[in-house]
Amino acid sequence: MRLQKYIALSGIASRRKAEEMILEGLVKVNGNIVNTLGTKVNEKNDIIEVDNRRITLETNKIYILLNKPAGYVSTVKDQFNRPNVMSLIEDKISERVYPVGRLDYDTEGLLLLTNDGDLTYKITHPKHNINKIYEAVIMGIPTEAELSKFRNGLQIEDYTTAPASIEIVSLMKNKCTVRITIHEGKNRQVRKMCEAIGHPVIKLKRVAIGKIKLNNLPVGKWRYLNQKEIEYLKGL
Repeated sequence: MRLQKYIALSGIASRRKAEEMILEGLVKVNGNIVNTLGTKVNEKNDIIEVDNRRITLETNKIYILLNKPAGYVSTVKDQFNRPNVMSLIEDKISERVYPVGRLDYDTEGLLLLTNDGDLTYKITHPKHNINKIYEAVIMGIPTEAELSKFRNGLQIEDYTTAPASIEIVSLMKNKCTVRITIHEGKNRQVRKMCEAIGHPVIKLKRVAIGKIKLNNLPVGKWRYLNQKEIEYLKGL
């Protein structure tokens, strides 16, 4: 088995993060640092350590849906010691899980957590084009021309966004709620796209990833995915 896959299946990181750990020299095989991607290991006989801690394959796969509050980071560690999403679940399950992708510190909504590295890779890799649906309260009311620009792709810093969907859901005084669908996941992308058409985000919530929906799960609460949802994600 490839070393990065072994690390992912151990439940401590996604495969992409595992590759970063290998390149940074944080991984040992039988006491020797290995920093070459694609190194093969024997899952039965080799001793694998990450950051000087021995890891083993995690056989009990866990799949969690969390309604992340704003004001929490979706990383396991944070250099500024801000609250992180792991604190919302760590006292309630014994397995080690990690977030699938990220939600911004000031964004709330649907966040998946798992120890299934292969599934994390599927969901987060751009080639799989999984729709991510957001509800945003934005300043002002976009014109049809502005909505069209949003849908056709916008120049954001050094890249152009892929075509996206945006629909006005409700109108308020000097602001409105819109429903946005993208399949990319660049840093603060939805916020930057709204700013690019002159309507900055006031509040942002992710409500769905593909067919997995947040529905009425309260903010800060979590649940296990059901078997139908797990099968859907594995079939992507």
